Amino acid sequence: MSAPVDGSVVRLAVLGAGSRGMTYAREGSLAGRAVVTALAEPRADRRAAAAAELGVGEHRAVADWRDLLTLPDLDVDAVVVATPDRQHTEPALAFLERGLPLLLEKPMAPTEEEAEQIVAAAERAGVIVCVAHVLRYSPYTQVVKEVVGSGAIGDVVSVEHLEPVGWWHQAHSYVRGNWRREDTSSPMLLAKCCHDVDWLCDVVGRPAQRVSSFGSLTHFRPENRPDGAGDRCLSCAVEPGCPYSAKKIYLDHVHEEAARRWPLSILAVDVTEESITRALADGPYGRCVYACDNDVVDHQVVNIEYAGGVTASLTMTAFTPMGFRRTRVFGTRGTLEGDGYTVSVYDFLTGRTTTTQVVDPTDPLAGEGHLGADAALTRSFLAAVAADDPSLVLTSPRTSLHTHATVWAAERARLRGTVEPVPS
Repeated sequence: MSAPVDGSVVRLAVLGAGSRGMTYAREGSLAGRAVVTALAEPRADRRAAAAAELGVGEHRAVADWRDLLTLPDLDVDAVVVATPDRQHTEPALAFLERGLPLLLEKPMAPTEEEAEQIVAAAERAGVIVCVAHVLRYSPYTQVVKEVVGSGAIGDVVSVEHLEPVGWWHQAHSYVRGNWRREDTSSPMLLAKCCHDVDWLCDVVGRPAQRVSSFGSLTHFRPENRPDGAGDRCLSCAVEPGCPYSAKKIYLDHVHEEAARRWPLSILAVDVTEESITRALADGPYGRCVYACDNDVVDHQVVNIEYAGGVTASLTMTAFTPMGFRRTRVFGTRGTLEGDGYTVSVYDFLTGRTTTTQVVDPTDPLAGEGHLGADAALTRSFLAAVAADDPSLVLTSPRTSLHTHATVWAAERARLRGTVEPVPS
């Protein structure tokens, strides 16, 4: 690994200029802790816009990440792998072979075998690999872990965890969008909730041993298509009465700054009413949600048994308002309830509830970036690279492999109708 420019500013290569890759690039640049010196993105318009925003020279902004490996002056200190799910393994292995640290977007790989290859390569190279389990890095998580670790609720016995995906987010990402099909991305539990499973393991503090799971694609199916519905929302007679209308999700919010950053930025590089209308007329995001080629589940429950008999249930469902995760932790001396913004602890002995405000819910920007976790993860990774100190990231590749293995075991359980062991 080459040394950072001045001992603290890390030179990054970013593979993938989508939402996640640009989030890490921007967070590092805004914090003054990184400079993006190389970029790979196959879409020409996204590549040009990202290179201009990040100040990457033309010969260092390429369509294929493999071309970066041929540069005689690559001179980067670390690599962000934010390619599509099924395109993580090859670049991760290639840059690990060069001895470069990785910030690897979750899921780390689409299969257990490929994830094991990445972990083995990371251990051979002896470099920092930070899998982007962002939930570990939020101030909210720190408070939850401090409460649990303090013994304030006694010994943890069980946990109830809800991932409220949100009706329009499901339609955007998992019906019309890039994660709608397992064969081109991954099962929804892996794509959406591998970091929920990782977070639960972190909070419980024990390895998972057995899982069961149930779930299916229930609603977003052709047989649920309303009478008279068109193939596209822009020309659909029943669109005004449909909550999943692309006009409502996108066009009605085209002038809102937050929506222009995401999800509208996924539809067009330059977000205008005209560009979004064109995208809905011609692209995948304007399709009727009952006439897409999606096959991932729209609801799923996972039951996990940890070492020592601690249990947890995870519910992931599309049919909610979009919001942060909600969790209840049940202990022998009290309970903890949290929603990302507050943590409330009830004491069995005193009968009192103590509430800690972690994030201001009235702040319109408070919910962005996983409640500040995106920025915290980016800073931790860059600090770890600058100091060559892997302890500054909150999970190792092997720990990530275990929590990913829990997800794959849960998928086997769902498909087979069995209780599955989690590989140790």
